[in-house]
Amino acid sequence: MARPRTELLRFLLLIVLATGAATAAATAVDAPAPAAAAGSAAAAAPSASGCRRGDVVVRQRATGRTVEGKPEYAVEVRNACRCAQSRVVLRCYGLSSVEAVDPRAIRAVDAERCLLRGGRALAPRGGAAVRFTYAWMTPQDFPLVSAQPHC
Repeated sequence: MARPRTELLRFLLLIVLATGAATAAATAVDAPAPAAAAGSAAAAAPSASGCRRGDVVVRQRATGRTVEGKPEYAVEVRNACRCAQSRVVLRCYGLSSVEAVDPRAIRAVDAERCLLRGGRALAPRGGAAVRFTYAWMTPQDFPLVSAQPHC
């Protein structure tokens, strides 16, 4: 029970620390900042590259399966930008899971961040999504840390 509480405290601390930097990072795709809420100024402001932070869209749902007593979640990551984006890094806190997670889709690079597709580009808007599943006590958040657009 201590791990989810620790993850929640880390997340809240990051929000507090990032609040001061959010204004400066609102239009920079590569700047670390908390995930922008739908409809916020940060999500709506395009960067110089033509892509917005909100263009990397992460959706997840419970699959209904249970693995070692933990619910399984399916995650889908899509690129809504008109440009391909590579080196997509998501905050994942080590990607806790009691089942193996496909390392071709996502892998932890340190205690906080995960790299999508080994750094290879996500297709532009309308292209294939990256999908993976994991099983844990609660769903994890995967906010965007950085991405490299290719316009």
